[in-house]
Amino acid sequence: MALYLIGDLQGCDGALQRLLDKLDFSPSRDTLYQLGDLVNRGPASVEVLRRLMGYGDAARCLLGNHDLHLLAAAYGIRPTHRLDTLQGILQAPDRAALLDWLRHQSMAMRETLEGQDILMVHAGVLPNWNAAQTMALAAEVEAVLRGPDLVEFLGQMYGNTPTQWDNALQGMDRLRVIVNALTRLRFCTQDGHMEFDSKEGAGARPAGYMPWFEVPGRLTTTTTVAFGHWSTLGWLGRSDLLSLDTGCVWGGSLSALKIQAAPAHNELIQVRCEQAQQPGN
Repeated sequence: MALYLIGDLQGCDGALQRLLDKLDFSPSRDTLYQLGDLVNRGPASVEVLRRLMGYGDAARCLLGNHDLHLLAAAYGIRPTHRLDTLQGILQAPDRAALLDWLRHQSMAMRETLEGQDILMVHAGVLPNWNAAQTMALAAEVEAVLRGPDLVEFLGQMYGNTPTQWDNALQGMDRLRVIVNALTRLRFCTQDGHMEFDSKEGAGARPAGYMPWFEVPGRLTTTTTVAFGHWSTLGWLGRSDLLSLDTGCVWGGSLSALKIQAAPAHNELIQVRCEQAQQPGN
């Protein structure tokens, strides 16, 4: 049995197939943990969803910002953008089943894999959240996504405020901060104010901000946090951090990390992607 963490797919089903071939992946034996942004910008978003849905429990997936955008577009909350490649899903005969499967995926996962405590999110974790709180807050959003208030939630999900977490937050302000941290976060201040405009690498930090994982005293330093979302950051492998978005849809690579019994033996496996889109969010 092999366990793999996989970075952002963004509709690149061809690259995923080549990666799975290289891994000799079998859904009867192995498990994929996909770190969000399953769809959009690549040429085969509907094929990606059908593949992952077909793997059943062998594919455990996070929701990224592009996946939430698909749900918002499907329910008439947001228009599709010029560079979106979502029409294959929106016009698919199995659209309802695909969207229902998507909204039942996770906002965060925490697993002990080969003895390693790994917290998985799409984008980031605020510095004053520990792993247990992150999972509890993710569950609040998951409950709304899977419940009868989905459309109302999607209609109020977008926005950059509040920029900082407060335990006293309630209603949509509370849910919006959770969504923004888990699916959009790159930079924040030492006290957790988030910034959403910068998309460059860690060295191009805005004045007064730092990568969320460099905040001194971050409460998740004792847990390994695996994430995607940040293609300009690329692969980063540390004892407390695994960054796996290596820019497949932008002409980079699709990456899988095979989890081994000893963290030092974790194996990074990559395939080049045929896509060459212009960089974006």
